[in-house]
Amino acid sequence: MPGKFQNLTTEPPIVALATGDPGGIGPELCLKAAQSTALTDICRPVLFGDPVVLNLQANACGMPINFDIAVTSDQFDWNQPGVKLCARDQFTKAPYELGAVNAANGLAALDSASTAIKTVLDGKAAAVVAAPQNQKSIALTGVDFDGYPSFVARETGLAPEDVFLMLCFDKIKIAHCTLHASVRKSLDFITFDRVQAVIQAVHDTLIHIGDGAPKILVGGLNPHAGEDGLFGNEDRDIVAPAIEAARGAGINVEGPVGADVMLSRTDVDAFVVMLHDQGHIPAKLLAPRRTAGLSIGSPILFSSVAHGSGHDIAGQNKGDPTAIIEAVRRLTGNSQA
Repeated sequence: MPGKFQNLTTEPPIVALATGDPGGIGPELCLKAAQSTALTDICRPVLFGDPVVLNLQANACGMPINFDIAVTSDQFDWNQPGVKLCARDQFTKAPYELGAVNAANGLAALDSASTAIKTVLDGKAAAVVAAPQNQKSIALTGVDFDGYPSFVARETGLAPEDVFLMLCFDKIKIAHCTLHASVRKSLDFITFDRVQAVIQAVHDTLIHIGDGAPKILVGGLNPHAGEDGLFGNEDRDIVAPAIEAARGAGINVEGPVGADVMLSRTDVDAFVVMLHDQGHIPAKLLAPRRTAGLSIGSPILFSSVAHGSGHDIAGQNKGDPTAIIEAVRRLTGNSQA
C-alpha cells in the first residue's frame, strides 16, 4: 500500500468519480460534473461505471455525450476529446433497471467505488469522489455495508472502526466519532482510543487539504457535555481525557462543549461530534444539497455526497452536481467556502 495521501505529480490531478447506484441519479451527477468547467478547471475527472448505464442515463436526460473509454486511468490520451470513462461490465448477469432498488444496482455501486479506490492505491489517481449509493440496494446483495467510511477502511486494509466520516459544507466541517449504529451500541464505541483517533484523523486531513495549523472543537456526548458528571460521566471520564492526550501530542483541540452550542464558534476549523445525528442534523438543515462526506483516517482521499440516491427523479435531468463538484474542490484545496 502506498504511503498516506499519495497524489499524482501531474497537474491538474486525476480524480476518480465512482458513479454510485446506477438506479438513481449518481451517473447523471457524474456526467454533469465531468462536463462542467467548475470541475475541469481544477482536476481531470475519470468516471468509473458501466457504459450501458451511462449512455442510457445520458439519453434519458437529453445529454449528448462523447465518451473516451479505457480500462485504467493511465491509458487515456488527455489531448483527445470526450468524457473519460474507465468502463466496468456490471450488468452481464442481470439487466439494468433505471430507478430500481435491487441487488444488481447495489453490486454495481460497490464495484465502481472499489475500482476507483484501487486506482488511487495504485497511484493512478489522486482521490475518489463517490456519487450516492443506496443502502437498500446494497442490503439486498448480502454485503456487510453501513456506509462509505467502513467500506473504504476494508478496501484499504483497515478495520472498519479506523475510518471516520467528516461532513463538509460552507466553512463548516463536522467529524463523527460514531456513525451508523444504534445510540445504545454507539455508547460502547465511544472509548478513549476512538475519540483520540478521530481527533488525530481530523488534524491530519485538515493539514493535507490545506488548512495549515487547524483548530478543532469537540462536542460532548451528553447534554451540556455532562456538566462534570451531573448528566452522565462519559464526557468527564472518556472524552475529556482523550482531548487532553491529543493536546499533549501537539494538536490544537478544545472541549468537550455542549453539542447544541458548538456551531456558534466561528474560530475553529473543524468540529468533532460523538453521535450521527449531532452532525447530520445541522448539515442537512443548513446545506441539504451542498454537503460532501469525507472519509478520513485511511491512506487515500475519499469523499462522497451527503444527499440521497434520488431514485424518484432518476433519468429526469433533475440531478444537481453541486455536491460532487464541491467534494472535489475540498479534496484538491480549491474550496470556495
